[in-house]
Amino acid sequence: MKLQSVSLWLLGIILILCSVDSRSFRRCLISTDMHHIEESFQEIKKAIQAKDTFPNVTVLSTLETLQSIKPLDVCCVTKNLLAFYVDRVFKDHQEPHPKILRKISSIANSFLYMQKTLQQCQEQRQCHCGQEATNVTRVIHDNYDQLEVRSAAIKSLGELDVFLAWIDKNHEVTSSA
Repeated sequence: MKLQSVSLWLLGIILILCSVDSRSFRRCLISTDMHHIEESFQEIKKAIQAKDTFPNVTVLSTLETLQSIKPLDVCCVTKNLLAFYVDRVFKDHQEPHPKILRKISSIANSFLYMQKTLQQCQEQRQCHCGQEATNVTRVIHDNYDQLEVRSAAIKSLGELDVFLAWIDKNHEVTSSA
């Protein structure tokens, strides 16, 4: 009888731990039209990258760095990189061409919307920020800071496709269109 009680107790604990663990891995849905963002970027990509004076330097570090992010840290890294683009890159970039500026503004507005969604996830404790997420974010900010502000903004805008592809791969995205 005692063995049966202990077995049931252990099974109950295991089920509770599994449910807590699965909640922490739940991905937040990003409800936005990623196709529209990618399309907007593709329309300005050549013009932005033509201004890049450091073709062998990267701000987003390597694609491998982003791909090595553990599932538990994906939400936090995404939230941090959205903030990086909104608070630094889009603000630092000085664009004289109205058409390109409109596309960048459209992308920035989409990023603000995604930020809001991920902020709600963090408030619901579904967006864990571990040491790895902090380290990756710090490396990206350090890479940005090593360049002159204008060059760093252009470089980061030119690498936007890397970040967008990473979002597509790591998040459940639902179209809001």
